[in-house]
Amino acid sequence: MQPLWRSVADDRTKVLALAALVAASAVAWVLLVTYEPSMGFVGFAFGWTLMMAAMMLPSIAPLWLLYRGSRAGMAVGYLVVWSVVGIVPYLAMDRAMGLTVPVVLGLAGIYELSPLKSACLRRCRNPAAFLMEHYRSGAVRLGVEHGVWCLGCCVGLMAVLVLAASMQLVWAVVIAAAVFVQKVLPRGELSARLIGVGLLVAALAVAVT
Repeated sequence: MQPLWRSVADDRTKVLALAALVAASAVAWVLLVTYEPSMGFVGFAFGWTLMMAAMMLPSIAPLWLLYRGSRAGMAVGYLVVWSVVGIVPYLAMDRAMGLTVPVVLGLAGIYELSPLKSACLRRCRNPAAFLMEHYRSGAVRLGVEHGVWCLGCCVGLMAVLVLAASMQLVWAVVIAAAVFVQKVLPRGELSARLIGVGLLVAALAVAVT
């Protein structure tokens, strides 16, 4: 994948598009830090959507820059997927699922090393091929389709965020950085494997302490 900095060099339109994406993520982080959720699903869902916008929007930068249609529409479709997924962590936290931290870390580590994770990550890291396959999709549908692949790529890390880290903002930042490294920077596949091994080691360490 062409380095991100090279794809925006000498292209004012892409520079502005990238700036808009970064600004949207930054605004979401600010709103998230100051947000005091109300009781119930609606308050949780709004906070979850803010968190997903803050964490995940930077990771779609390569696709965002290549796409020539409505980038706003694409982002809406992408966030719809993550917003709907918020039902799962809400139920998991509301019903106090009995998974221990070592189990969550271990399962997430195994998933990071799985063929399904690798397949989803390859789709996320190749925006040109993705656009060629989905060229007939409208902007919102394209965002939904990319969001589904992104969900498959990141579900293990999100499980850690929700079930092991209780959605703490510090861990949200850490996991957002991990997602960005895997999806955007060179050697993303290697970083995913290293994170998977790290999660397995962390699971063992927590289990024996």
